[in-house]
This record gives sequence, C-alpha cells and structure tokens, in this order.
Amino acid sequence: MNPVVWLVLAVVVVAVALAAVWLSSRRRRSDELRDAFGPEYDRAVQEHGERGDAERDLAARAERVEQLHIRSLSEDESAHFAEAWRGVQAHFVDDPEVAIAQADELVAEVMQSRGYPMGNFEQRAADVSVDHPRVVENYRAAHAIASRSATGDDTPTEDLRQAMVHYRALFDELIGTPATPSPSRR
Repeated sequence: MNPVVWLVLAVVVVAVALAAVWLSSRRRRSDELRDAFGPEYDRAVQEHGERGDAERDLAARAERVEQLHIRSLSEDESAHFAEAWRGVQAHFVDDPEVAIAQADELVAEVMQSRGYPMGNFEQRAADVSVDHPRVVENYRAAHAIASRSATGDDTPTEDLRQAMVHYRALFDELIGTPATPSPSRR
C-alpha cells in the first residue's frame, strides 16, 4: 500500500481517537455537573435552552463560589440562629406575612454569616446552588412568595405556610451543614 494512504489512515485514526476522547470527556463533565447540581442542572438547561450554555453557567458558579470564603457556623452561632428561627416560627401563628419576611431576612443573615455575598437575589440563589443544589429551588419558591406578600398581595395562608417550609429546608442545611466542598467544588 502507498505510504500516503497509510499516512491518511493514521491521521484519520488519530482524529477519530481524539474526537472519542473529547466526547468522553464532555460526557463525563456533564455527568459530574448533573450529579453535583441535581435538579438545579435540569433547571439551568431549561433556563438556558442549551446544555452547553447551562453547563458553562454551572461551572462558572462553582468557580465563583470556590473563590469565596464559605465557612461553617460555630455551635454557638448555629444555636443562636436556631433560637431565632423558633421565634420566627412562633410569630407565624399570629402574623404569617411578617413571619415570612423575618424568615427571608434570617436566611439572608445566616448566608451572610457563612460567607455568601449578599448581592441581588438571583446571584445569592446561584451561589447557594453550588453547595445546596437540592434546596435552592425551595429558596426561590419561598422568596417569590415572600416578595408577593411584601407587595401587599393577598397571599393565601397556605402559600405562606409553604414558604415557611421552603425556608426551613434551606435554613436547616445552612446552619447544620459544614462548609465542606461539594462534588462540584472538588
């Protein structure tokens, strides 16, 4: 066989092998992001409309949070915040709308104490999604109800109760979960 044919075949084989490695690497990265972000991965794909854009966004979030100094709360801080939460819950019976606003503020205070920046809500949710991807949607839902309630909208008590449940899910993770790197931050 002609040496040129051998050279062309070798180039084709190398190109196919490189393409296979690239696809495998991309698939592995997608699987890692899907595992790390759970339901937040699907939300990002739906929001961006394309998997590649969503994955770049999720990777950028993880990179951003990696640069932050997220820390665990001390036992005293956790106990203080837990006591504050009990007060918010007790207030819910008498004035659910005020209690929801207090829950929103308390969650923000815990986040700030842990080291999360307090920029706009969407940035806070994106940052929290890196370490707490399974409850960040709860945070979004609770915040939406709290915002609706704060505008004077006649928010049904059941919605306010649901917001309290959603805030509680994130709150529990924030005060009880050590700031160990999640799979997306390793």
